[in-house]
Amino acid sequence: MKLSHQNTNGFLLGLLLCCFHTIKAQNTTKDSITQLDEVVLIQDAIPKKATGITSSSKIAAQTFERFNPTDIPSAINQISGVYILSGAINTNRITIRGIGARTPYGTNKLRMYFNGIPVTNGTGSSTIEAYDFENLGAVEVIKGPKATAYGANLGGAILLDTKASLQDKTQLINSFTMGSYNMLKDNLTFSHSEDGFDLSFSYNHLETDGFRQNSQFQRDGLLLNTQFRTGQKSSMALLVNYIDYTAHIPSSINQTDFEEDPTRAAANWLAAQGYEANKYILTGLSYTYQFSESLQNTTSVFYTYLDHYEPRPFNILDEFTNGFGLRSRFKGNWGKADFTFGGEYYKDEYHWGTFENLYEENDGNGSLQGTQLSDNTEFRRQFNLFGTLTYPIITLLSAQVGLNLNKTHYDFRDLFNQGESNASAKRNFDAILLPNLGLNYQLKNGDIYANMSRGFSNPSLEETLTPDGIINPDIAQETGVNYELGAEWILFNKRLSTNLALYRMNVKNLLVAQRVGEDQYIGRNAGKTRHQGLELDVQYRGKISQAIRFSPYLSYTLNDHSFVDFVDGDNDYSGNPLTGVPKHRLSSGIDFRHTNGLQLNLTHQFVGEIPMTDANSISSDSFNVFHAKLGFRTAISSHVNLGLNAGINNIFDSNYAQSVLINAFGFGGAQPRYYYPGNGRNYFGGLQLNYVF
Repeated sequence: MKLSHQNTNGFLLGLLLCCFHTIKAQNTTKDSITQLDEVVLIQDAIPKKATGITSSSKIAAQTFERFNPTDIPSAINQISGVYILSGAINTNRITIRGIGARTPYGTNKLRMYFNGIPVTNGTGSSTIEAYDFENLGAVEVIKGPKATAYGANLGGAILLDTKASLQDKTQLINSFTMGSYNMLKDNLTFSHSEDGFDLSFSYNHLETDGFRQNSQFQRDGLLLNTQFRTGQKSSMALLVNYIDYTAHIPSSINQTDFEEDPTRAAANWLAAQGYEANKYILTGLSYTYQFSESLQNTTSVFYTYLDHYEPRPFNILDEFTNGFGLRSRFKGNWGKADFTFGGEYYKDEYHWGTFENLYEENDGNGSLQGTQLSDNTEFRRQFNLFGTLTYPIITLLSAQVGLNLNKTHYDFRDLFNQGESNASAKRNFDAILLPNLGLNYQLKNGDIYANMSRGFSNPSLEETLTPDGIINPDIAQETGVNYELGAEWILFNKRLSTNLALYRMNVKNLLVAQRVGEDQYIGRNAGKTRHQGLELDVQYRGKISQAIRFSPYLSYTLNDHSFVDFVDGDNDYSGNPLTGVPKHRLSSGIDFRHTNGLQLNLTHQFVGEIPMTDANSISSDSFNVFHAKLGFRTAISSHVNLGLNAGINNIFDSNYAQSVLINAFGFGGAQPRYYYPGNGRNYFGGLQLNYVF
């Protein structure tokens, strides 16, 4: 989708206004049905989708407003226990309580949902960069395998929700932001809401040259989200998310380059002008039916498509994935008990091939595709059954019992090699049962909860294959048992809110991605890890005067994660801290708000040392990063609202590693490339116009 920004905005505006008048003419009948889907109402009292007494963390507008609208990692890093290591806009690795820290690139070992639709692929990979930050209304994180309805993965689940339409209003919002590195971002949204019908349609554009060499990025996206009543007891929802982006890849750099000039790209990636080009679409259709006051069902069918092309120095990857599935969930109550049950089926077809990259013969013009090296297809399917029952034992004490059943199958087909060299094979994992038990006791100003749950992680594509490209019949799923004790309370007339959690998770059949080439990994089960820690979130809301409110907050994470039993060849790493995880992490800040519409957000992040090798022979340096943002909102007229903002990221221009590559290896005598530098000091400013019809 390569339309000009200006022309696209004009076209979309005309289309949306046309649709609005058509819809308004067709929706004149009103009835009394209650809206079935959740609406996020206020920033500090956000309803959660986590079932029953399952504890989760959720952030929304108040947190999002503190940051540059391209910086979703900083917003999510405000949540204790959750850390996004971000190598670039398109390279994010989400870890939850240390789970996923050993993944070389990207995010796995958790489930991600977008408006209730699964968006994690067949081997457990999720890409949060497929969604525009400004389209999100809330992000909910379930830490650990507590929520059986969302997959019971060891890392947990992330639930992304789009912004809700303003009830009974029609509005057009345009947010425009400019910043350092020739950054330009625009988000144009039309939304309409009236009795029984909600529509939101967005176009977004982002481009930047990036902080480092070979880090240009350009993205265009469309998002359609609509819900409409189909009867007194039923409604439907349609979701379409499309993105088209090209991201150049500077890759990781060695310690010398990191210290001398963090703007450098890796030499081979710079010479090849390496990049990735992606076209991604998600479509989902959901139907909700209210059988009675005590029983409701929501069923969704969905389709995903990803077309990915990536020239790397060592080869060129050309791939596409078709995915489709069904999710059906019943929820209701039976007497005093609340229940939910259902199933989720997902299947995708992954096709990929590699080619020679002849960039060294291309006269400095970057990558050039050569002879084909491989041609493969993998069919992957995953099936989940789930159920949860929550029952009040006494007035203040509730219990929850849940169960998830997972069944996973891989079918790998080698379309390139013939005869004995053909590596086609199937891998059918045994069905796995994942129980969950929770207790919750209500206090006067909060509650105490306890949870015990079992979770699992599937091996990634690379981990299922041997170095010869054959499916490894011995690779097993990771499994673990999580124990958690926590408390949530609100004190001092609801001015102080505090959440505290203690947990321990024992993981066995640890999946280890062993590097056997520059971009080649194989997987094996290497032993056991112990994940234990403490998470603390505190926020206070106060007044300096009748006109000025302030709100300091902090989120602290203590990670005490270690290898219990880990032997790699002749090396015994048992007892070492887990690779890729900082022991201490702190996010803090303070918000000031004036009744005249002025607000100031000051934020800070501290990340402790991160062990970068299993032997703990080298660690990244700890760092502090400070950001500031000033905003102002006012009503120009009864129909028009104006918002202005300006900010500084990395105020003190710290040189820090925003992401690291663990167990990096230097090929040909070169230094290992461990570091993905964070951006230097940079600036941004934006304008938002909101027209209410």
